[in-house]
Amino acid sequence: MQPIASLLGKIGMNLNKVFVLGRLTADPQLRSTTTGQQVASFGLATNRVWYDKNKQKQEATEFHNIVVWGRQAEVASQFLVKGSLVLIEGRLQTRNWDDKQGQKRRTTEIIAERLQLGPRPGSSGGAAPREKTVEASAPPAEEIPVINVDEEIKSEDLPF
Repeated sequence: MQPIASLLGKIGMNLNKVFVLGRLTADPQLRSTTTGQQVASFGLATNRVWYDKNKQKQEATEFHNIVVWGRQAEVASQFLVKGSLVLIEGRLQTRNWDDKQGQKRRTTEIIAERLQLGPRPGSSGGAAPREKTVEASAPPAEEIPVINVDEEIKSEDLPF
């Protein structure tokens, strides 16, 4: 069996796919573009834990900028708050711009293609409730309820 890099190289494809599981650093900010498209952005913190050569526990936190478009932006704005646990599936995108002082600026963001909401912060202990999934284009995974983006979402319909 050939390594995936070899196969992808032969068919001329690249892969830009990111999965991050973390907690929001602030409430999502929902905006509309001039064409009426909804967009939400928020920060996400992910933690890494490892043990060094002296067997001492080490921890590091990474911060990610997340951008969500369309109906998923509305869902994120409605159901996510600072501290919420969320799984993001998306792609990396880098933007360039000139700031007010004329300096070249650059940022890399994760453009969310799929959100999976975790339990609400501060929910009671015990087993975590089943998660709701909102997807951009892929079919839902089996046994995971899907939020129909064509219907209004009511908080009483959510299991958490």
